[in-house]
Amino acid sequence: MNKAIKPRVVILGGGFGGMAAAQALGKSANVTVVDRHNYQTFLPLLYQVSTAGLAADHVAYPIRGALQKSAGRFRMGSPISIDHRNKTVKLDSSEVLPFDHLVVAMGSVTADFGTPGVEEHALGMKTIHEALMIRAEVMRRFEDLCRFEDDTRLSLVVVGGGPTGVEMAGALAELVRGPLMNDQSHAAKHIDISLIEAGPRILPMFDASLSDKSQRALEKLGVKVLVNSAVKEVGGDSIYMRDGSIIPAEITIWAAGVQGAPVIHDLTLPVISNRLDVDPTMQVKNYPYVWAVGDISGAKGKDGRFLPMVAPVAMQQGRFVAAQIKRLIKSQDLQTFSYKDKGSMATIGRHKAIVQVNKIKYSGYPAWVTWLFLHLFYLMGGRNRIGTIVDWCWNYFTFDRGNRHIMDSM
Repeated sequence: MNKAIKPRVVILGGGFGGMAAAQALGKSANVTVVDRHNYQTFLPLLYQVSTAGLAADHVAYPIRGALQKSAGRFRMGSPISIDHRNKTVKLDSSEVLPFDHLVVAMGSVTADFGTPGVEEHALGMKTIHEALMIRAEVMRRFEDLCRFEDDTRLSLVVVGGGPTGVEMAGALAELVRGPLMNDQSHAAKHIDISLIEAGPRILPMFDASLSDKSQRALEKLGVKVLVNSAVKEVGGDSIYMRDGSIIPAEITIWAAGVQGAPVIHDLTLPVISNRLDVDPTMQVKNYPYVWAVGDISGAKGKDGRFLPMVAPVAMQQGRFVAAQIKRLIKSQDLQTFSYKDKGSMATIGRHKAIVQVNKIKYSGYPAWVTWLFLHLFYLMGGRNRIGTIVDWCWNYFTFDRGNRHIMDSM
């Protein structure tokens, strides 16, 4: 194909969906990826950075490195406007990028559902910066607690009983029971960990039997699991519940949900429930040259509900949109997107995980090994895989975590 006639594809967002689209397009198009960071974050392992299990650079991979094989370009910045008449997008760096196809893959942000105090007092879990803030705050409060020899207690509360919240609560419990107990046992024994879920059970997307096993595993680790418990307000050192009760919370970690990145409201594109309104072809409604993938996309499943905001959905959509653009290059008809659910998994701790693939479900050590293998498989970069294996082996055989550094800006 003559290079001059390759379509110009600008991809807004270097997450799972955006990078899947860029890599699938390869050299079929002149691709430019735009992101406010120059790296992709492997979000499924971010909680391990928060709990000192992994070094932060092991879950980040440079976008330019990922684009080398396809000769794609990268621009660091955020979009501020789209000129639909001239098919250009303006970045906050003042650069204007022309395009033939625009792929919006800007991901999601923490959703507080209008709960007072979340923005002021809770810590989110969507970026490496937030993960390091959680780690630093936990370790700083632990050091403060080490100064006391009385019954002063430290309460860590995770809000949200989905996979992210469950994995975070389990990892915090193992951090306390292992490394912190070895560092200063009196202080570690005075740390309380709670997991709050508004619904009737944690991990509601899994079979009830797996949810029950997960709750028992968390409780065995010392996590207090509260279900049917809705948060009314988050304070500086307490959480106020809708039933009138008050839960001590020196540190509140908010894992209750996500929503489409708010920047989409500035792009003059149709929005539905904080997502871009799309056709079954993954084209944004009324804008056939604009595509939306991942958490920002309002694509729906066969049940009429929005698809879940998870990495497998984003990657499938990214590859699908790349295939759609290739079909247009060849003057072929477009296809309809159909998400293929390959199952769900969550880990609770050492040797403890759950896996569900359609009617197949299992837990314990086999599920834990499956979880380890798949996360290593999808992690980008050989250096990151090796570093992650080294960290995991160190944690496993020594019951220690070597990344317990307080390295924030304070």
